[in-house]
Amino acid sequence: MEPLVGVLLALILVVASSMQNNCTCATNKWAVCAQDGPENCTCTLVGSNHKVDCSRLTSKCLLMKTEMMPLKEKRFQARAHWLLDTDGIYNPDCEDSGIFKPKQCNQADTCWCVNTAGIRRTEKGDKSLSCDKLVRTSWICIELRHKKRSSAFDVPDVAAALNHLFESRYKLHPRYITEIKYDPPLIQIHLNQHQKSRCDVDIADVAYYFEKDVRDDSIFHSNSTLTISVNGDALDIEKLRIYYVDEKPPEFSMRQLVTGISAVVTTVILTAGVGITVLLILRCLRTRHYEKFEITEMDEIRAPSLGLP
Repeated sequence: MEPLVGVLLALILVVASSMQNNCTCATNKWAVCAQDGPENCTCTLVGSNHKVDCSRLTSKCLLMKTEMMPLKEKRFQARAHWLLDTDGIYNPDCEDSGIFKPKQCNQADTCWCVNTAGIRRTEKGDKSLSCDKLVRTSWICIELRHKKRSSAFDVPDVAAALNHLFESRYKLHPRYITEIKYDPPLIQIHLNQHQKSRCDVDIADVAYYFEKDVRDDSIFHSNSTLTISVNGDALDIEKLRIYYVDEKPPEFSMRQLVTGISAVVTTVILTAGVGITVLLILRCLRTRHYEKFEITEMDEIRAPSLGLP
């Protein structure tokens, strides 16, 4: 009987050890997980201690907040009305649900309003800036360029491969992938999500995870390199751009627009001025050449006449 009990205890220890080793967050390499029950694993984000649901993607706001933590605190091995994210990463303020707060400020008390993708959609101001409501990013255009190939992919194959990728890896329902365009070597993926249920992943989070994957900085725990196969051939992406379209137009003032137009007009005027100057110089040089040729010819005509009696 005692040997049987020993075997059972050994099996229990093996199972427990296996469960402890499997206590990881598959969708977030920056999560710290702990076993708090026989079949329960709780994971929190480093720095914020915010609990994460590892069965789905972590919100972009919480990810950006974690990325701003010093590397030594992360405890992991780090191996575009269109808005384009030109401000880069910052330390955001997040709601308890993980979404961005409408108003974001930096340490210098400079503030701005953002959309659900965390992209600035207003001019920067001071702390008195009012951002009443978080504006939803309802449409995202992901623009890709793949490396040169001897022959182009078939359009249906590209669409099928990308649809499968977004559904299986990022858990995005196919109804939110409205269109995939392919004009070699350019690919456009249109994500449209005016409304979503609580169980649906946000297209802004999907775009952020995909961007990290393409840039070889995967957020997934496996940290594996993204591979996309189109009918058995690798789709090698060399360029990526993501544009964001909100339900409401961005609120940039006319001053910024006028400044941009003035810069363009100034450039055009300078270019035209340089062109006119070059043309005048060339014309002067040509005129001088003709005058010199005419004088030389006249001298040659007059010279013999001087020798006549």
